[in-house]
Amino acid sequence: MSSARFFQTITSSSRAYYGFAFLSGVCGAGALAPFDFAPAFFVPMGAAILVLDRASHWSMALKAGWWLGFGYFLAGLWWLGAAFLVEPQFIWAMPFAVLGLPALLALFFAGGFGLAYLLWRPGLMRLVCLALALAWSEALRGVVFTGFPWNSLGMSLGSSLLLAQSASLFGVNGLNFIAVVLFAAPTLWFTEQKRSTQIAALCVSVFGFVSLAAFGAYRLSQPAPPSVPDIHLRIMQPSIAQDEKFSPEQSRSILSLYLSLSTKGSYPLAEGMKGITHLIWPETAFPFLLDHSPEARREIATILKNDALLLTGAVRAEDKPDRSGRYYFNAIQVLDQNGQITGSADKVHLVPFGEYLPLGDILDVIGVRDFIAAPGGFTAGKERFAIDVPHWPITLPLICYEAIFSSELQLSDQARPGVLLNVTNDAWFGQTAGPWQHFSQARLRAIEQGVPMIRAANSGISAILDPYGRDITRLGLGERGVIDGDLPEALPPTLYFRLSATPFSTLWLFSGLIVLLFTLGQLIPRRV
Repeated sequence: MSSARFFQTITSSSRAYYGFAFLSGVCGAGALAPFDFAPAFFVPMGAAILVLDRASHWSMALKAGWWLGFGYFLAGLWWLGAAFLVEPQFIWAMPFAVLGLPALLALFFAGGFGLAYLLWRPGLMRLVCLALALAWSEALRGVVFTGFPWNSLGMSLGSSLLLAQSASLFGVNGLNFIAVVLFAAPTLWFTEQKRSTQIAALCVSVFGFVSLAAFGAYRLSQPAPPSVPDIHLRIMQPSIAQDEKFSPEQSRSILSLYLSLSTKGSYPLAEGMKGITHLIWPETAFPFLLDHSPEARREIATILKNDALLLTGAVRAEDKPDRSGRYYFNAIQVLDQNGQITGSADKVHLVPFGEYLPLGDILDVIGVRDFIAAPGGFTAGKERFAIDVPHWPITLPLICYEAIFSSELQLSDQARPGVLLNVTNDAWFGQTAGPWQHFSQARLRAIEQGVPMIRAANSGISAILDPYGRDITRLGLGERGVIDGDLPEALPPTLYFRLSATPFSTLWLFSGLIVLLFTLGQLIPRRV
């Protein structure tokens, strides 16, 4: 089919027009983990050019953007449904997550397409219009209603370790802009009449990808950073099913499994811990309160040889000032050889509906509660502080999906961390794409910051990553066991870190560029 015939077909009816946008969005999810097939992203970005070229009014652009976004998020987030199978009483809510969340997230794409339509100009200018508008909408998606920047457009590049290295320069918000330009540009070969514009568009795409790949190859050719002296890590991955993990009846067996795995089967002896200085367990590791369980702490302490420390996810409790109950925190706690908790850091960015209920008082009346069985849900930590870990560099704690928020890696005292510590529990989502996507996004944080990451996951993927995002050691999804390794040193501050980019500064930058573009664009006829 010729390009002219194809373009005529997709505009033959509104059903074909919006259906084409939807299916293109579905194809785009192939660029995300675990597939990591970056060329799949040519489809939705090319489709974006086509549907905006043929939008006769603003509402068409909005609808086309929504349908493309809905397809992208539906295909990229279908695995959320697995969480509703853990506890049968929540199955009724599955459609609201599997269909409702993609429908809501697609509104940001709709806004981006609507803005691009208003700015649309002939030639290569279309790439700039589209990239600025979608980068602006993606930055908004990361902050509105607490934000959910999962599977940002830039992850089409960020899922590839080679192409992801440019995040050290631009961060994921910069990758959002770059991805739109590079993946959309080849479409102009088919839509432009001028040969010079066709060739220029191809050159933009080819030169851009070659530059990203060359920069990535250069960084990945660098030798491994030296290890921090006298630190020897062990990460324990128990791979416990979610329906067992929070059962109080399983407390004894779960703790015994942890101790056996951590000592490589030598428990109650601690011989298997020989040489280990820091043991890391995953998020919310226990179906009990560790700080209220002295017997459990003493038992754990028996395996901590030669002043070794345990860093573990745990639920922490504080009595309310009026003694009317307790506040519960999703935390990382540090346990020493004496069974004492010497440090703690609380999760700051909680998961809506998973760890707390927005408008909880209202929803509680109709019987809606959050997934985690903590009375009243979790309470968020007030500030992001470094966790106090003796004999370690400054440690930035990231609990679960806090690792997807690129702009929230600043410590309250503005110090640069020497290591990112990410503990998570992705067992909610089983053997689906979700844990792979989570790992891919967490890895990008290490690249952005130029800082190593230690990642402990209940069911996977656990790893020690160097500051380039390379695996030093890894335990795969669904595997049970331990991995040992040394802690790499951080690189000098990356350009991205020095610029201290945040979504708000990015929004101001994009807004200024859009205003400038719109002003200059009045000198150019709008229609293509």
